[in-house]
Amino acid sequence: MRDVAQRARVSAMTVSRVLRDDPKVLPATADRVRAAAAELGYRRNEMARSLRLGSGTGLVGLVVTNLANPFYSRLALGVDAVVGGHGLKTVIGNTGHDLDSERGLVEDLVARRVDGIIVVPADDDQRHLAAAAAGGVPVVVASRPPNGFDADCVLVDDHGGARTVTRRLLDAGHRRIGFLGSPPAVYTGAERLRGFTDALTEAGIEREPRYVRLGQQQTAEATRAAADLLALPEPPTALFCTNNRNTIGAFRAIRAAGAPTALAGFDDFELADVLGLPLTIAAYDSDELGKEAGRLLVARLGERAAAGGGQDGTPASARRAVVPTTLVHYG
Repeated sequence: MRDVAQRARVSAMTVSRVLRDDPKVLPATADRVRAAAAELGYRRNEMARSLRLGSGTGLVGLVVTNLANPFYSRLALGVDAVVGGHGLKTVIGNTGHDLDSERGLVEDLVARRVDGIIVVPADDDQRHLAAAAAGGVPVVVASRPPNGFDADCVLVDDHGGARTVTRRLLDAGHRRIGFLGSPPAVYTGAERLRGFTDALTEAGIEREPRYVRLGQQQTAEATRAAADLLALPEPPTALFCTNNRNTIGAFRAIRAAGAPTALAGFDDFELADVLGLPLTIAAYDSDELGKEAGRLLVARLGERAAAGGGQDGTPASARRAVVPTTLVHYG
């Protein structure tokens, strides 16, 4: 700043006023200062300035499990749309479903003094999130509820959506329905399996373990699992998949087998309408999931600012939002 002041032949205080867009600075002087700053390539260090003033860094951390999945990229866009409207920037970290990676990312974000963190947890072990919240960093949990501590969260109606889709398959006359699901430790997968099971129970049908395959995270794994089901002596007449990766994998297996198998899934995805196969999807707005997480975080930051930054980061009354699902039919 002193270098800019020397080149523009003004004081460092005048440079500071120009960079704050102080209207009291004469236009000619302001133009001279900006020209000098441009010539020198000067950029104000916003993080250092915010720390000196005792304000936030203007950064929000977003930690997700798999950015290769379109769901998470849409969620990130939703978060950014909301926090960006409040002058905040989003820093995204990808854990690859690895708990140690998640711990490291959260600790690094806290060390960098982000204003808040939105996390899609990879595991039920959330002690690192509890520590961040207890240390004064507002935490919002998305897609699964907080475990072991109070925090705002936004969820999808996983149980209700899976139950409704399964009922639709049952209403169509299917009694042997295969299930392709996420790892059992994943909250969304567990809830969707519960919804699937409840729909079968209500129809007087017992869930058969031979028709259930859990743990597929990639499309190729889902294709193999679906092919295994279709190769059974009495194969399922329909498959229900708990996420878009499993649905795409199941579609490939059905096509390869040439089987007249009905297909249903959770999570809408691009090109689902051109597969040429009847498909029922429990869909929801993943952008809205991200937006709601952003709104919850912004609200907490506003409360903290109103309290003069004195909150300990643990909400007095945690808020929970649920994004509904709707049935979409293709083919």
